[in-house]
Amino acid sequence: MKLQKGYVGHAVDTNAAMDQLEKHIESFPVKLKQLSSEELLNKPAPGKWSNKEILGHLIDSAINNLKRFTEIQFLPQPYSIIAYKQNELIIVNNYQTLLLDHLLDLWQALNRQIVFVVRNIPAEKLNYPVDPQYENKELETLGWVICDYVAHMEHHFRQIFPATKSTG
Repeated sequence: MKLQKGYVGHAVDTNAAMDQLEKHIESFPVKLKQLSSEELLNKPAPGKWSNKEILGHLIDSAINNLKRFTEIQFLPQPYSIIAYKQNELIIVNNYQTLLLDHLLDLWQALNRQIVFVVRNIPAEKLNYPVDPQYENKELETLGWVICDYVAHMEHHFRQIFPATKSTG
């Protein structure tokens, strides 16, 4: 699976991204718990994810990106991002049947660790080159990948809460 072009432009401010992520860690669970079971479990169309499965996808994204954010700092450069099987992970993790509190606890814990790791990355490492494996073959930086992670998350928040732009 080819990764799609990123969700963030070339503006890179990892401190602002982590500030935003910290706000989401607190506000997103509160908003998600306000949805009814039907709103959480409904699939808008065949082959589309429910809001609960979108949360599962955000968990998978956090797992994969936490690994990337750490590995980019010590593996050979440029680091090549390897896509993961998003739909297959949704199926095998069976996110649709897990308790919402369990999913939210996991999502929060992973993102708290991401904030900790990112806030401790030396400034020079934020410029390490990364190959996101896009068709245009352009390299990005670790800092860009971090900011794109938060922008990707916000893209999915807009799917869950279409009337709002973010949860923060």
